[in-house]
Amino acid sequence: MPKYVDGFLLPVPTKNLDAYRRISRAAGKIWIEHGALEYRECVGDDLDIKGMLSFSKVAKCKPGETVMFSWIAYKSRAHRDRVNAKVMKDERLMKICGTDMPFDVKKMGYGGFKAIVDLAAAD
Repeated sequence: MPKYVDGFLLPVPTKNLDAYRRISRAAGKIWIEHGALEYRECVGDDLDIKGMLSFSKVAKCKPGETVMFSWIAYKSRAHRDRVNAKVMKDERLMKICGTDMPFDVKKMGYGGFKAIVDLAAAD
């Protein structure tokens, strides 16, 4: 099971979701090819829960934007560092991300996380 996760939270204009999906799918394939265990991109669906701080507010979404919650899973932080070093050298990623991005990169939240509980349903 994954022991380390890179997590992302970012607002994306809803009109750009198809472009975001295409870029993410291509980037995710590169991460998996270089050894990541999982690559997930999730778009907000049920975000306004009474009594809770919504992800939309945390991500500072403006009207016409939705929030993405995403993660990439690894065996360990060292494994993450090795995979990311390979990914960052991959010219395909530069082709994907070197153009206009369908979101404001400066508004993306990012961090690395150690797993402290790791449960899964039986297959």
